[in-house]
Amino acid sequence: MRVFLYLVSIIAANVVTAAFAPLQFGVFIVPMGTLLIGATFIFRDLVQNMYGRGKTYLFIGTALMLSAIASYILGDTLLIVMASALSFAAAETTDTEIYTRLRLPMSWRVFYSGLVGGLLDSIIFVVIGLSPIGANFLPWEAVPAAILGQVIVKTVIQAVGAMLLNPINNLLNKKMVSS
Repeated sequence: MRVFLYLVSIIAANVVTAAFAPLQFGVFIVPMGTLLIGATFIFRDLVQNMYGRGKTYLFIGTALMLSAIASYILGDTLLIVMASALSFAAAETTDTEIYTRLRLPMSWRVFYSGLVGGLLDSIIFVVIGLSPIGANFLPWEAVPAAILGQVIVKTVIQAVGAMLLNPINNLLNKKMVSS
């Protein structure tokens, strides 16, 4: 189920981004799919807990291919598909490695690894995919606000997810001990 949620959340992020106009609050521009991207980092961490780091990279590769195919089918330009794939690979790899190395409770590992992964994902995708050196959807003046808007949303989702994981994880551990 964890792998399914991970893969579906990534495809859903592509579909939602293609189907809905970006949110704009103040100077911040946030694609609707960003609301799901923060969750993908959490699902990836749950996958890693169950299957280990090595198998997680197989699932990341699968997710990368599904994301690229979905993005292309939904009409994104090849440049956007490439920027998405590059930002995804960098963010997921970084998240995986940070999550692996942190010796903290799960909720903090999820939060910190997702924070860095979300930051990288936002910077790489906006600069390579949307800025004037990419598809030129955003002028340089809008790039910092686009990055910051995505980082804020992803961080909030990571924080909420991490807070929810702690009591859920404690409950599961108690059930396992009592069994």
